[in-house]
Amino acid sequence: MSLKIVVYSKSACPQCESVKMILKSKSLAYEEIKIDDEAERMAFYEKCGPAVRQMPQVFINDQRVGGLAGLQAALAQMAN
Repeated sequence: MSLKIVVYSKSACPQCESVKMILKSKSLAYEEIKIDDEAERMAFYEKCGPAVRQMPQVFINDQRVGGLAGLQAALAQMAN
């Protein structure tokens, strides 16, 4: 099963780096989209939903799994 993984991140973001390291360690290909502009980031959060206020945001097959904890949960679920 091939996964389409997109990581929305920003510069100087420790959680963003952690997410990318986890994906690399599992040899999962991903596309990274950096949103460093504050206004663009706010618009992105609005599209994601009212609870979204931080980076990174990870999408797997166009479904938002969330940030670092969400990615770990999604990967654990896929391993079963």
